[in-house]
Amino acid sequence: MFKSPTYGKMDISQIPDRILMFYQNHQQYEMPVHIIVGTDSQNFDYTKIVSVIAVVCEGHGGIFFYEITHQPLIRDVRTKLHVETNDSLKVAEELVGIMESDGKYEEMYLNCPIAIHVDAGNSTNGKTKELISELVGWIRACGYDCQVKPESFVASSIADRISK
Repeated sequence: MFKSPTYGKMDISQIPDRILMFYQNHQQYEMPVHIIVGTDSQNFDYTKIVSVIAVVCEGHGGIFFYEITHQPLIRDVRTKLHVETNDSLKVAEELVGIMESDGKYEEMYLNCPIAIHVDAGNSTNGKTKELISELVGWIRACGYDCQVKPESFVASSIADRISK
């Protein structure tokens, strides 16, 4: 079950209608609308995983939806990033499936390709630098654009804040 600060609890099947509404309401600005999926996780006695779907109109705000799941504790950074990336890809695939199944989403789907944000960066002190090429390659092989830190704000800011 996803949640939205704006729309409350909703099933993922309801989200494309909300995205379409946002898309149509923001066409007046003649600015790109982006659909972005990102996931982050935090360790407690378990691993809390937060997947976010964000819809952003450049310069004119956005909306987001998030889902929280829990898994047994994942200590290994590589495994954690693989779980996060896999969750993002599953959410993106589910959205694509819904949007491809109904012609009312066609214009939006063609004009707003889904991108994936990964909570990994090139920092010299970071633990994730060496994983970037394999994660980005995996995501691009699945047909999505990909961003890493510092551009990956959906994973590294929105999902991160909710996961804490």
